[in-house]
Amino acid sequence: MFTLPSKEYGRAMSNRPVSDQNDDSQIVQERHRALTPVTLALFAGAAVVAIALAVNQLFNLQLFGVTLLDSQYLFLLAGIFLAVTFLAFPTRKSADLSKTPWFDVVFAILSLIACGYFAATSHISLRQGWEFGAPATAQGMALLLFILILECTRRTGGPVVFGLVTFFGVFPVFADKIPGPISGFSLPFMDTVSFHILSVESAFGIPMKAFGQIVVGFIVFGAALQYTGGGRFFNDLALSVVGRYRGGAAKVSIFASGLMGSMSGSVVSNVLTTGAVSIPAMRRTGFSRHYAAGTEACASTGGVLMPPVMGTTAFLMASFLGTSYANVIIAAAIPSLLFYFGLFVQLDAYAARKGLKGLQDDETPKFSQVFREGWQYIIVFAVLIFMLLVWRQEKLAPFYATALLLIINQIFPSTRLSWTGLVQLAASIGRSLAELVALLLGVGLIVGSFSATGLAGTLVNDLVFLAGNAVLPLLIMGAVTAFIFGMGMTVTACYIFLAIVLAPALTQLGLNVLAVHLFILYWGMVSFITPPVALGAFAGASLAGTSPMKAAFAAMRLGSVIYIVPFFFVLNPALIGQGPIGEVLFVSATALLGVFLLGSALQGYIAGIGEMRVGALGLVMRVILFAAGLILAVPGIEGWGIAKWQMCLIGALLALPVVLDVKARPPRHA
Repeated sequence: MFTLPSKEYGRAMSNRPVSDQNDDSQIVQERHRALTPVTLALFAGAAVVAIALAVNQLFNLQLFGVTLLDSQYLFLLAGIFLAVTFLAFPTRKSADLSKTPWFDVVFAILSLIACGYFAATSHISLRQGWEFGAPATAQGMALLLFILILECTRRTGGPVVFGLVTFFGVFPVFADKIPGPISGFSLPFMDTVSFHILSVESAFGIPMKAFGQIVVGFIVFGAALQYTGGGRFFNDLALSVVGRYRGGAAKVSIFASGLMGSMSGSVVSNVLTTGAVSIPAMRRTGFSRHYAAGTEACASTGGVLMPPVMGTTAFLMASFLGTSYANVIIAAAIPSLLFYFGLFVQLDAYAARKGLKGLQDDETPKFSQVFREGWQYIIVFAVLIFMLLVWRQEKLAPFYATALLLIINQIFPSTRLSWTGLVQLAASIGRSLAELVALLLGVGLIVGSFSATGLAGTLVNDLVFLAGNAVLPLLIMGAVTAFIFGMGMTVTACYIFLAIVLAPALTQLGLNVLAVHLFILYWGMVSFITPPVALGAFAGASLAGTSPMKAAFAAMRLGSVIYIVPFFFVLNPALIGQGPIGEVLFVSATALLGVFLLGSALQGYIAGIGEMRVGALGLVMRVILFAAGLILAVPGIEGWGIAKWQMCLIGALLALPVVLDVKARPPRHA
């Protein structure tokens, strides 16, 4: 098992490079080729050129008097990062990671040529409508780029994503021959390929546009924050605040993993980064191996759902909805709070029931010292949030924040990056962006196929018909579908697919659009802590030295709120801040109380009161308390024939006898 000397805890946060959700398809295995001086320079150079292109485009600088069309800009980014993908990712898992074969160099060059061709001919393509009638040369280049995208998707997304992307990529060719709900209009193969590459509705549609306009800046910011010591600072800050309390090591995991997961957007990468420190600390303070692994998995999973960054998928959501990113993160705030509050309640109850103590004084840094050494990160975050929420500058905010971070960072000798460190930072950004571009181009083909065949509209009606025009059955169908897709796909790919297929069907029944998209995102994340796959829990189990299934079931129990909250906010948007302020506050308060009772029932301990009975009677009382929490947490829903205040009264009456019984019993632990 991985161990750390106790005195090093809080100072050993690894500065692993940021990565996207598609790191989650592998657990501990290294997926990249080893960096040689040549590839290090190439990746760093690619990142610098891409960032310069993004800054020129988004700030409208018109460097060298050149103004790029959006399509030219995206083709140039795609060419750069597809080339990096071939150099960074091996053809198979068993390949020699120390060597780059000649054919991957050829593929990289072909990627630059194909994308360069379409960037150079963008004006002609736009005028002549090549997406519906491309000349022979353009069709040949489109076929080449189509094949290169599929191969990059296979290398970065894994076989499941590759299979789905390939099937749907060529689906328009035989769409008219498929019976049932997924039958659609057909296109000849070369017309299909041309549409995918040249249309604004396919590979270079919404996902890639969101990348070029917003995501690239936040990936750069996240990597810069990691490399300049931001991860260590947030870990130390959490340590100094909650480390000394009972179950302190687990509570540190909540704060540190939540913050870092929000920035990186990758569950498994976050588990392996922060878990390398938090899991041994939890073990030292008395947590079982599987509980330590499950705690870290839950904390890292919730980070992807937590503002202010929320990983990559939230930016895509904003693009799909045609709304500002600020609206998305505001809506995600209350559900995220409920998730982490439920996790906190359970961990505190577990520690109290087991009589576990916090970390020793020599294991936790002083708050004043931590703040003095890392105040610059608070300033940078404040600037980022201010620009996101007040100025509504989603495209520019991460660039300003990154520039401020690097300037401040270079002032202090303790955190200053050397020239080598800056090159490594740039190379890490290049590799991470390449991984994301390969994925987005691939899943964009799925979007294009639904658009080309007309399925985007007809499939919605079929789903609604199957659900019998009833909201709850369709929601359950959606939850199960999202869970299944989440097991084999990355969060980004799962969200994009379901945003096309499922979201319109749910909104057609009158549900809030933003709530529906958050519902899909939440249930796409459930698979990271739910057996049989539970990638986040499996990653934590590898660090804790325990059974993956034990860790997965512990994570499932600890993260139970994630299974019920999406149904609540999709049925009553007040839980995502959509409604009168009075209703939002009331529903949120009762939901918090309900989550507190749910967590207490699951652990058999009510914080501030005491431990519940054991045995058959204790089980009955826990079931009653769980039911009371569920009733309190359920928001008022029209058509139920019962008012919200009446539900609260029922919940309180159910919980009161249990609370009084616990209060009357003597405490087991002092």
